[in-house]
Amino acid sequence: MGLLETIRTPQDLTRLSGGQLRQLAEEIRGFLIANVSRTGGHLGPNLGVVELTLAIHRVFDSPRDAVIFDTGHQSYVHKLVTGRQDFSTLRQEGGLSGYGDRGESVHDVVESSHASSSLSWADGISRAWSLRGDGDRSVVAVIGDGALTGGMAWEAINNIAADRDRRVVIVVNDNGRSYAPTVGGLANQLSGLRRAFLDKLRTHRSYEDTLDFWKSRLQTSGTAGRFVYKSLHATKKGIKDWWAPQGLFEDLGMKYIGPINGHDQAELEEALADAKNYAGPVIVHAMTEKGHGYAPAVAHQDDQFHAIGQIDPETGEPVASSSGPSWTSVFGQEICAIADEREDVVAITAAMKIPVGLGLMAERHPQRVYDVGIAEQHAVTSAAGMAFGGLHPVVAVYATFLNRAFDQVLMDVGLHRAGVTFVLDRAGVTGPDGPSHHGMWDLALLQSVPTLRIAAPRDAQRLREELREAVAVEDAPTVVRFSKGSVGPEIAALERLADGVDVLVRLGAASEEPGAERDVLIVAVGTMAELGLDVAARLADQGISATVIDPRWVLPVQESVIEMASRHRIVVCIEDGVKAGGVGSRIRQEMRARGVDTALNEVGLPVEFLAHASRGQVLERTGLTARRIAQDTVAQVLGTKVPFARPLTGQMSQVRAAGDTAGSKDDNTGQIPSTEGTS
Repeated sequence: MGLLETIRTPQDLTRLSGGQLRQLAEEIRGFLIANVSRTGGHLGPNLGVVELTLAIHRVFDSPRDAVIFDTGHQSYVHKLVTGRQDFSTLRQEGGLSGYGDRGESVHDVVESSHASSSLSWADGISRAWSLRGDGDRSVVAVIGDGALTGGMAWEAINNIAADRDRRVVIVVNDNGRSYAPTVGGLANQLSGLRRAFLDKLRTHRSYEDTLDFWKSRLQTSGTAGRFVYKSLHATKKGIKDWWAPQGLFEDLGMKYIGPINGHDQAELEEALADAKNYAGPVIVHAMTEKGHGYAPAVAHQDDQFHAIGQIDPETGEPVASSSGPSWTSVFGQEICAIADEREDVVAITAAMKIPVGLGLMAERHPQRVYDVGIAEQHAVTSAAGMAFGGLHPVVAVYATFLNRAFDQVLMDVGLHRAGVTFVLDRAGVTGPDGPSHHGMWDLALLQSVPTLRIAAPRDAQRLREELREAVAVEDAPTVVRFSKGSVGPEIAALERLADGVDVLVRLGAASEEPGAERDVLIVAVGTMAELGLDVAARLADQGISATVIDPRWVLPVQESVIEMASRHRIVVCIEDGVKAGGVGSRIRQEMRARGVDTALNEVGLPVEFLAHASRGQVLERTGLTARRIAQDTVAQVLGTKVPFARPLTGQMSQVRAAGDTAGSKDDNTGQIPSTEGTS
């Protein structure tokens, strides 16, 4: 039995010797490489925090002391030493989360993994404990992978530093990277700091008490005393800054310890113990290496195995290649081609140049790609400024991270009608990263921004053309959103209408009603087009006629969508965002405004935080499958389920299915399933 198997709680670490701790660290790295290579996950960041996590749990007393990881993908080692050593289903349905999860352990505090929030959590927790009489408890916030470049972190530091009596230990996990190398003045400042032997003295309470005593005495001793104090204070600061420059933190009124070798167990524990004993806010600066101990990760220039799929643990090479080009790569190639043609087009990203597909453009036009660090709010407002200055900025981020900058989209870009294009990668259900990373909120949030236009391409060709249409708009913000993973097959249009809406298919005979077209109009948003076509085919099998359209630009709602809705008995809008305030909701509003009373069923995601699982499993769980949608639509056409389709004045088309078998062929068996138990 290895040492790791004997660790069930953090308290088990306290009995280990220095040699045993080194052995445990080696076992943990081997465990992570072996397990994460099978499931995929955040490998590089966790290999870098092994000793740091062990030191924190040996010095502090979790869960009495709160330990927070920012970002949460650095928490795998924390999971291992808090009793969670079954990584066989990591990030899979019903398995271990890739981030903190209160449902898994009392040792987990924060579940979201949006960066730069940990210090605000620490501020809030420490304030609460102070007011409730628990001021002897510590809050430890491990902030790294570029999260300290986020503005929210500095807002929190400003507040934490104002109260010298709260036990907040900020551990800066400085590996010099987020995905790629960390950028900006802060990164430069951190790289210039060095460890001072005076740290131990300066973090002793008696040192602070002595300074306070003499400060008070001298400043109340008249002009001469104040002069002596200012002279001594300036001399002390000058010597300290010469020996160990740390003004960035000292000017905020916080104690600084570091930099510490983040892979030296003893040095880490000594620094953390000093910080704990100080009993006030302290920053401990630990220098770590992302991917430490695993040569393929360290050698990987793009992101040092920040996040991986399934790999060969010996070589680090992927075990399977993608089935086709990714949405991200199609965007990356097209934006580079656009930049070749237009010198005014620039790109902005928030610490994710490679993940969002800007690597090629950065190689070809390095002066026109800006990485602002984990600072989405700044990125958006900076883009508004660039648009005012005569450029056309393309802000490329994951859909979930645009949530953080909604006010800037609304007030800085939207209000000023700035010609800014937002490219939202990983929109909709993303799968294994769970609630904080699903890109399911963008369609609902962005609906409320006046003048903003949203495109949702269904395939690679539509992504290329809609991106070009977006960057051609100079008097309003535009959005192009697409999914995670590989692009599906090209879906050709049967017809493109005058306002740009694509008719994908018309199935079944047209209705005999004067002015009517077919029974069901399916509005398929973006990648839901393939699903919409499947639903239409299943309806046709039941004798129900259907038209499938791809609006391409879902906002504003095109006139042809409303006109076609008026000529069908029911509209079904299928989208991979939340139903509340989504595209279907907007179409319904526009229909009512134009006096169209056709029933409309919004098919999308519930307003819930959806647990991690594969994309297919999440869609199945939420009812976004062809079988379920077709079942419900048949019942609505038959008039047995709301919303009821508009009734025919004449004889209704024959429908093969009876009420208890209304639906469609089962996805696997070809049999017609019962609707019993469906909503």
